[in-house]
Amino acid sequence: MYKNLWVFMSIPALLSMPMAAHAADTSTDETSSTQVLQNSKPQWYTGSLVSPSGAMTQKGMFAWEPYMTYSQPVGYLNSNGSSGPLHPRQKAVSNFTLYKYSITDSISIQLTPVISYRWKKGDNTSSGLKFGDLPVDLMWRYVDADPKRYIPALSIFAGMAFPTGDYNKLGRTQDGVGAGAYTFRLALTEQSTYTLPGQHELRLRVWSTFRRAVTTAHLHDVTSYGTTSGFKGRAQPGMYGESGFSLEFAINQRWVLALDLARDWANGAHLRGSNAGKKIDTIAASSGDWQIAPAIEYNWSPQFGVIAGVSTYFAGHNTGFDVSPQVAFNSVF
Repeated sequence: MYKNLWVFMSIPALLSMPMAAHAADTSTDETSSTQVLQNSKPQWYTGSLVSPSGAMTQKGMFAWEPYMTYSQPVGYLNSNGSSGPLHPRQKAVSNFTLYKYSITDSISIQLTPVISYRWKKGDNTSSGLKFGDLPVDLMWRYVDADPKRYIPALSIFAGMAFPTGDYNKLGRTQDGVGAGAYTFRLALTEQSTYTLPGQHELRLRVWSTFRRAVTTAHLHDVTSYGTTSGFKGRAQPGMYGESGFSLEFAINQRWVLALDLARDWANGAHLRGSNAGKKIDTIAASSGDWQIAPAIEYNWSPQFGVIAGVSTYFAGHNTGFDVSPQVAFNSVF
């Protein structure tokens, strides 16, 4: 039987954690993380909190960005979109790190491992730091940016999330950080820059992502899907994705204001099996949310910068919503 329906419905959130933090400006401009202004002074960017960056522009470049996030749940949005209390509230501290290497001038490979620690009031914590599923993406920039002609940079991502996170035969419910299935990942991104009056630069990113599990998760006892001791069966995670845009407004060369607005959607996971002789065959309800993430960037140079901000959900259905302060250090070599 289900021990926690909320856990069962939150599997898409486990799968999408690495997509929720992409500040790295492994950029698609003519020089990485800079945009040449009309007065020839380069603009430096770190990248917004949520928007994914495209393939890097020079062969041999390497980007590294450690990212820290604290997640504070504040409630639950029901099927009608009305907010209500959520108890107990599962808090988490996560370290997301982006590694990206440019294989050619237009093709890059990216790994995004996540390590987290979770706890609930009145419930156990996770047994320690937990390593989540591992996404690996190959990205290709098929159109180069030309700001003078208002042509944006266009990139496509394709990859796989490997089921490296714990999800099955869990000693503690808080240890469930994986989906147990290989998940195909696809994304399209656009990036363009504009010079505003006063020589302030504005960078726009638009993106859309899609995720689909290509295998099923075989389950026993306590799992990420909310099952309890004695359960035996399997689960098929539902499809999910995200679309959004970001704006980065340059105050000056070093300081930049950033804002993301994104829409997430997810189909419910299909759970089949049995527990204590009782057959179980259910599909969780679909969910969706609207996310906003304001932040501020400071860049020491074209290669090094830091971003700090907060993301939160302001609308949705069948999902929990939280407030997540975040900070990341961006470096490009």
